[in-house]
Amino acid sequence: MTATPGYSSDVLDGYDDKLAISSLPQRSNALSNKITSVLSASYVDSEIREALRTLDEKGIQNTSEARRRLRLDVQKEVIECNGEIIREFGLVAERLKRIGTTITGLNIYCEETRQHVSAASRENALVLEEASVLLVRKRDLETEKQLLEAFNKHFILSEDESIVLTDLSAPTVYDEFFTVLKRVKQIHTDCQVLLGNENQSLGLELMDQSSRTLNTAYQKLYRWIQREFKTLNLENPRISSIIRRALRVLAERPTLFQSCLDFFGEAREHVLTDAFYSALTGSSTEHNQTPMTKPIEFYAHDPLRYIGDMLAWTHSTTVSEHEALESLFISDGDEIAKGIQAGRESEPWSVIDDEAFDGRRALDELVNRNLAGVARGIRQRVEQAIQNHENPVLAFKIANLINFYRLTFARLLGPDSKIRETLSALEESAFRQFRSLIKDNVKSIQADLNHPPPTLHAPDFFNEALAQITALLKTYQSALIPTSSRAADFQPILTEAFSPYLESCETLAQNLEPPASDIFLLNCYLAAESILSPYDFLADEISNLESRMESHISTLVSEQLAFFRHTSGLHSLLVALAPFAEPDTPPESLLTIPSLPSFNPDSLSAASQKLDAFLPSALMDATENLKDLGSAKLAGEITAEAVERLCSDFEFIEGRLAAADELREEKEAKEGSDDEEGEENEDGKAQIVPLRALFPRTSGEIRVLLS
Repeated sequence: MTATPGYSSDVLDGYDDKLAISSLPQRSNALSNKITSVLSASYVDSEIREALRTLDEKGIQNTSEARRRLRLDVQKEVIECNGEIIREFGLVAERLKRIGTTITGLNIYCEETRQHVSAASRENALVLEEASVLLVRKRDLETEKQLLEAFNKHFILSEDESIVLTDLSAPTVYDEFFTVLKRVKQIHTDCQVLLGNENQSLGLELMDQSSRTLNTAYQKLYRWIQREFKTLNLENPRISSIIRRALRVLAERPTLFQSCLDFFGEAREHVLTDAFYSALTGSSTEHNQTPMTKPIEFYAHDPLRYIGDMLAWTHSTTVSEHEALESLFISDGDEIAKGIQAGRESEPWSVIDDEAFDGRRALDELVNRNLAGVARGIRQRVEQAIQNHENPVLAFKIANLINFYRLTFARLLGPDSKIRETLSALEESAFRQFRSLIKDNVKSIQADLNHPPPTLHAPDFFNEALAQITALLKTYQSALIPTSSRAADFQPILTEAFSPYLESCETLAQNLEPPASDIFLLNCYLAAESILSPYDFLADEISNLESRMESHISTLVSEQLAFFRHTSGLHSLLVALAPFAEPDTPPESLLTIPSLPSFNPDSLSAASQKLDAFLPSALMDATENLKDLGSAKLAGEITAEAVERLCSDFEFIEGRLAAADELREEKEAKEGSDDEEGEENEDGKAQIVPLRALFPRTSGEIRVLLS
C-alpha cells in the first residue's frame, strides 16, 4: 500500500533534515538508529495505512506546531467519540429495561394461562380419549366401506346387468350383453382367489352364483343365435358382426356351439334344397318365390346342358356359401379355436373331438353339410338323365363334364366332401352307361357283318365309330387331365370304342382276296390314322396302326411288282436266271444262258418287244390297280417301290446278259474263230448274235420311262 502523497513527501523532507543534522559526530549513533527504525517500518500494515489516510483527510501540514498538537487533537476526538457512545448505550439500556418489564408481564400471563390449560386438560381427558377411540373406529369403518364398495363393484352384478344376462325374453343381444358376460367370466375366475382364504363360503357362494349366471347367459345366447339363423337372409347368408361375435363367445361352450352349427347346417340344407328345386322348376316348395332366371327344366332340353346348368348352379351356390361363412371360420378361426379349447377345459366330461380346431376344415364340413340335400337332388336327376339316353358320345360327354366339376369341388371343399363323392359315383355311372352302349353297338355290328363295300372303302359302321371317336377326343381334349396321364387314361376308351370296330373290319377283310383285302384294311387304317394323328397322347396307338399298315403295304408292293414282271415279259427271264442269282455261281456257267429256252433269239426278241409295249402305259396300268386305295400318296409310294424293285430286276437281267456276251466273245477269241461272213461263216455255221443286241433296253431307259 502507498502512503498519501502530500503527507508522505513532508515526512520524507523531515527525514532528510534529520539526516543532515545527524551527520554531526556526537549524534550520529542516535540518529542512525532512529533512521533505521523509521526506514524499517512497513507501510503495508493496515493500521499505518489507515493512520496516514486520516492525516491526509484532516489536511494537517507538517509543521512543528502541528506535530505538537497532533496527539492532543487525536485524544480529544477519541474522548468525544467515547462520550457519544456512552450516551447511545444509555438509551439502549433504558429500552432494555422497558423490554424486561414487558417480558416479566408476559411470563406472568403465560403462567396463568398454563394453569388454566392444565385444569381444562384434566377436566377433558376422558372426552379426548373417547374421541380418539371414535376417530379410530371411523377410519376403520371408512376402510371397510371402501373395501365393501370395491368388492361389490367387482364381484356383485347390478340388477340391470343381471337382467341383461338372464332375461330370456329379451328379443335381441347387444354389445352390453357381451360386456356384462365378460365381467361375469372375470368374476368367476377371480372367485378362485377367495377360495384361498380360511373362510371359503363367500368364494363358493359367488362362484356358484356366477356359474348359474353364465349358464343362463350362454343359454340365452344359444337361443338368440338359433332365432337369428332362422331369419337369416336366404339370398345373402352373410353372418353379421354381432352374430359372429356371439358364435365366438359361444365357442366356449363346445356343446352349444356344435348344436348351433348343426341347427344352422340343417336350416341351410333345407334352404339350399328348396332353392335348388326352385332353380329347376321355377317354384319354391315353401316360400313361393319367383326365381330371377328361367327354370333350368324349362329351357335345358339337351341332357348335357341340363346337367351342366345344374352343376353350374351348385358350384355358384357353393362358392357363395363358402364366401359367406369364410369370415366366421377363417377370419375369426383363431378366436373360435381359443374358445373351444377353453370350453374343453371347462367341460372335461363332454364328448368332443380332442383335435385342434381347424377353421378351414370346419368351413368345408359345414358347407358340405349344407349341400347334402342338393347333392341328393343332383344324383337323382343326373342318373335319370344318363339312363334315359342311349348315345354313347353323350354319356361320355356327361362323364367328362361330371369329372370337371368333381375336380372343381375337390379343390373347393376338399377330397372328402359329400358332393365330390356324389359326383364320383355319377361319373362312374356315366362311364358304365358309355361302356354298356358301346358293347351293345359292337355286338349288333358283329352280328350283322356282311361283305366289305365294293369300293373297298371303310364301311359305314367304321366311319360312324370314327366320328364317335372324334367327338370323344374333342371332349377329352378339354378335360382337366394332366398331359402325362392322358395316354393311359384314354387307352381304356380306345379299347372299348375303337378296337372292336377295327377288329370287325379285319374280320370283314378275311372275305376278300389279296390285294383287295389289303386295300380294304389300308383304307380303314388310313381313316383311323387321320382321326388319331392330331392328338399327341395317342402316339402309341398311331404307331400300332402304322406297324399294321406296313405288312399290307409290303403285300401291295409285291402285287404291283408281280404285275410289272408279268406284263413286261421279265418274269420268264427272271425265272430262267434264278439259278445264276447266287453269289458263288461260277462265271463259266453263264455261257449256258444262250442255250436256255427263254434266251433263244426268238424268245428274247419277243420278250424285248413285249417290254417295249409295256413301258408306255405301265404306270397308268399300275395306278389302276390301286384306284380303290383311299390315299393317292400311298398308292404312288407303293407303285414307286414296285418300280424300283422292277428296275433292280432289270439290272440283274442286264448284267447277266452282258456277262454272258463277254464270256462268249472271250471263248471265240481263244478258238480262233475270227473270220465272219455275214450270218454264216465259211463252214456254213450261223453267226453268233449278242444277247444284248436281241434285248437292247438299258436300266437307265427303264428308270426314265417308269419315273
